[in-house]
Amino acid sequence: MMEPSQSEMNILSNGKSHDLGDDLTVPVKMLPEEDQNGTQTVRYDDPDGALENEEFLPSTDGKKPVRFTDFEGKTSFGMSVFNLGNAIMGSGILGLAYAMANTGILLFLFLLTAVAALSSYSIHLLLKASGIVGIRAYEQLGYRAFGTPGKMAAGIAITLQNIGAMSSYLYIVKSELPLVIQAFLKADFNSDLWYLNGNYLVIMVSASIILPLALMKQLGYLGYTSGFSLSCMVFFLTAVIYKKFQIPCPFEEFSANSTAALLSLNVSSHGPEYNNGQVHEEDDPHCFPRMPQMSMSGNAAYTIPILAFAFVCHPEVLPIYTELRNPTQKKMQKVSNISILIMYCMYFLAALFGYLTFYDSVESELLHTYNRIDPYDTLILCVRVAVLTAVTLTVPIVLFPVRRAIQHMLFSTKSFSWLRHIAIALILLTFINMLVIFAPNILGIFGIIGATSAPCLIFIFPAVFYIRIVPKTDEPMISIPKIVAVCFAALGVSFMVMSLSFIIIDWTSGVGHAVGGH
Repeated sequence: MMEPSQSEMNILSNGKSHDLGDDLTVPVKMLPEEDQNGTQTVRYDDPDGALENEEFLPSTDGKKPVRFTDFEGKTSFGMSVFNLGNAIMGSGILGLAYAMANTGILLFLFLLTAVAALSSYSIHLLLKASGIVGIRAYEQLGYRAFGTPGKMAAGIAITLQNIGAMSSYLYIVKSELPLVIQAFLKADFNSDLWYLNGNYLVIMVSASIILPLALMKQLGYLGYTSGFSLSCMVFFLTAVIYKKFQIPCPFEEFSANSTAALLSLNVSSHGPEYNNGQVHEEDDPHCFPRMPQMSMSGNAAYTIPILAFAFVCHPEVLPIYTELRNPTQKKMQKVSNISILIMYCMYFLAALFGYLTFYDSVESELLHTYNRIDPYDTLILCVRVAVLTAVTLTVPIVLFPVRRAIQHMLFSTKSFSWLRHIAIALILLTFINMLVIFAPNILGIFGIIGATSAPCLIFIFPAVFYIRIVPKTDEPMISIPKIVAVCFAALGVSFMVMSLSFIIIDWTSGVGHAVGGH
């Protein structure tokens, strides 16, 4: 088995970058004295100083290389739980109510529980493998297990996951920013004004806010906005629960300035029983929750990919482990279990109350559904502004590790270049904007990423890294832990193939193009 080189072990911890996913790519870095004067010989970790600084703020202390195994973590148990929870929480929470609407409450609860439990087990595999070789970086585990191909595979999967995350964030901008502007300007509900066109707005936001932030060489204090992002999602969950008790079922669609088509949709959806909005919930068949629905065809095929997308946090686990005070595998596993449990509860509550508010009328992006009732609702407007601010500031944060991975994979022997630094950011943002503009809805983003990179990061890679790294003298291939790991990897492959098959069938049958197109 390949032995880790010294360069693989001499990797510096990067401060608080796990708060924002800055550790998502290969954790390569120069020594502090090299960062400061730029004249010393650079190790293999960063040939010729190719990559930008990983830290939020420049490091000024430390005089010798620090290995992961030597790093003295100073992060408390509670803060580590918060950091990992922040890494788990993302835009996926906006699609969970839609997933519940397509599976029913009981089946959704079963699937959510299964994905959460499997995520916890995969973290166990990562922690055990990293403990054996003393490496606490996802890609470096891939390198230790399979050499360069393993590190490249992990880097590509993490890059795709981050591109999917950025696409989902910008899709939220495309979907929600026009509604915020419309509410502030009291614009006509069906106005064709250019500044209410989401495609134009997402390009403007990318060019005027995201791109300048993405061109910085260091993240600076922008990295700490990840805590703000988590606060916004908690605010979103609170609003969803509150609105469940404020919105009647069947709800009356906003029609003050809408077209006759919208009015006819409102009347037809309620049928002859609807009488001036006086139908009570117990009288309308559309206002009863759906229990199990075992069909996984059509729109329900996106359920597991959405859940997988929502639970990806594994690249951040090992850096958080590094910074944990008095770290042990058992202690970090407990941090992971508590974080997953908290996010599990938040996800279920958001899905449940979002679904019980709109039932089968819920859209693939929950927040957008509230616009059908009252586009000028003050509480929802505040939630939209908070979420928009959070996702806009998060995009450049997620872009940093993607760019660093590209530079490491393609330009690892080149010195830092502002031209290349800017060009990669421009190409990435252009590509992501094109995805967002032409994507029919956010469901496609959740589905593709949740069916490709997410199962690799959650199921397949942790299992195969574990099988490869744990010595056969300690655990033979016929041992129970290795057999379970093999089954776990097979489950991940099966899940990927099944999800992609359902999604492809859905798209080819035309169902995917109709989702969300109310």
